[in-house]
Amino acid sequence: MEERTLITRTPRDEDASPVSVGTVGFGAWQIGASWGEVDEADANAALEAAIEAGVTFFDTADVYGDGRSERLVGALLRRHPGITVATKMGRRMEQTPENYSPEHFRAWNDDSRANLGVDTLDLVQLHCPPTPVYHSEAVFDDLDAMVAEGRMRAYGVSVETCEQALAAIGRPHTASVQIILNPFRQKPLEAVLPEAEKAGVGIIARVPLASGLLSGKYTAGTRFSEDDHRNFNRHGEAFDVGETFAGVDYETGLAAVERLRPLVPEGMTMAQFALRWILDQSGVSVVIPGARNAAQAAANAAAADLAPLSEEVHAEVAAVYDELIRPQVHHRW
Repeated sequence: MEERTLITRTPRDEDASPVSVGTVGFGAWQIGASWGEVDEADANAALEAAIEAGVTFFDTADVYGDGRSERLVGALLRRHPGITVATKMGRRMEQTPENYSPEHFRAWNDDSRANLGVDTLDLVQLHCPPTPVYHSEAVFDDLDAMVAEGRMRAYGVSVETCEQALAAIGRPHTASVQIILNPFRQKPLEAVLPEAEKAGVGIIARVPLASGLLSGKYTAGTRFSEDDHRNFNRHGEAFDVGETFAGVDYETGLAAVERLRPLVPEGMTMAQFALRWILDQSGVSVVIPGARNAAQAAANAAAADLAPLSEEVHAEVAAVYDELIRPQVHHRW
C-alpha cells in the first residue's frame, strides 16, 4: 500500500520526524457504538484483517462506545507495535467553548492514554468543537503545552465545515484536519485541500462512504437498528446531521448512487470506487472507512492498490454531484 505523509507540523518541529501512513486507514467509530451491535470477535477480526492488508493508521475517539473503541485499538497496538493511532477528545461534555479547558483536556487525555495503553498519544484531535474554539489562542496554546508535557506527539482537529478547517489550517502547529470528503461532499476540494497541501497539513478523509450509502448495498426498504445513527440521527436529532449519510437526504442519495453505478470500473466494488475517488484527490493523506467485519476491512484496504479513475469518470461524478447533491449540502458545510 502506498504511504503518504500525515504529520509534519508540531510545536516541536526541531525534534519531529514526518509521520507517513498507508493511504487507506481504519475508522474505528463503527466498532465502538452508534452503528448497531458489533461484537468483540467481529471487531477484532476486522482490525486484524486491516493489519494483514497493510493498514497502518487507526482513528478512534474517547466517546466511541465510552472508550470501547479505544480499548480495542489499544489491544491491537499491543499486538502490532508501530502502527499509528489517532484519537479525539471534546465530546464528553456540553458543547460550549468554556468546556474546552486545560483541566478537561488533561482528564480526557488521561482516559485516552489509559484506554490505549500508551504514555504518549500519536495524534489527538479536537472532536468537532464549537466554531469559537478554532479561534481561541488559549486552546491552541494549551495543546502546544500538552505536546511539551509529552502527553501527545501532535494534534489536529476534526471539523464539520470548510470554514472551520481553514481556521485550523491557519494555526501554526495544527498537524492534521479530519473532514468529511466523498463523492457526495465535494466542497473541501475548492479551498481546504489546496490550503492544507500548501501549509503541510495532513488531510484525513472521514465518512468516505456516506454512512454506507456509497457501498451501493442499500435500498428504500433497508431498515437500520434503533441504536444505529442512520436510524436515530437522520435529521440531526443526536449530533450534526452531516455525519449521517453525509447530510444527504436518503432517497436523493439512493438516486445518486444509481447514477454513479454505471461508472464503476469492472473488478471494483461501489465502495472501492468511492474510496478510489477520494484517494485521487490531491492533498488527501489517508481515508478512514469503517468496517464491521474482516471482509469489509480487507476490501476497503484493497482500494489503495486499484488504478486511479479516469478524468472522464471524475467529470461524471462531478456532474452527478452538481445536479443532485450540491443543492442540499454545498452551502451547509
